[in-house]
Amino acid sequence: MARIRAGLTQAKLAELAGVTQAYIAKIEAGEADPRVSTLEKISLALERATTGGRRTTVEELMSSPIISVKPHDKIEQAIRLMLSNDISQLPVLEGGVQVGSISETTFIHRITSGEDISKLLKRSVTEMMDNPFPTVSKDANIEVAYHLLEHEPALVVVDHGRPVGIITKADVFKLTGQKGA
Repeated sequence: MARIRAGLTQAKLAELAGVTQAYIAKIEAGEADPRVSTLEKISLALERATTGGRRTTVEELMSSPIISVKPHDKIEQAIRLMLSNDISQLPVLEGGVQVGSISETTFIHRITSGEDISKLLKRSVTEMMDNPFPTVSKDANIEVAYHLLEHEPALVVVDHGRPVGIITKADVFKLTGQKGA
């Protein structure tokens, strides 16, 4: 646990992050699902305690520009884009706003559910898209992204609400490899 590795008590971390000790205890026990802003405060407090204030931001790790599809694009086009860029999911953007996502997992699920591949490829992305990926500020601490990526395949990085990049689980491995080199 990061708090223990940093040599902090729940009370000290709570003080540094501006939250209550009871809330830290609930988060650690999995009984609370904190907002991203609260996670950023806690993460920043942990990072300050362990690194003297130097923090890695999401912007440093994100891939940019975003490779995306539009809702009216065909599934075949989305799959070609994923294959040619060696990626497994795409945000669906319309007018610079994320309206959904599409992934190879959803495509495979549709095929194994008995849908005809040739018909599926001709459908529009709108007919198969999933919910949008969560968003995170480009200035957010990378620890916030780590926490979110435990439950999501990707995060869309935003600057003043505008999508500017994407971060995936694979990007976390890249960072780990760079630090180990």
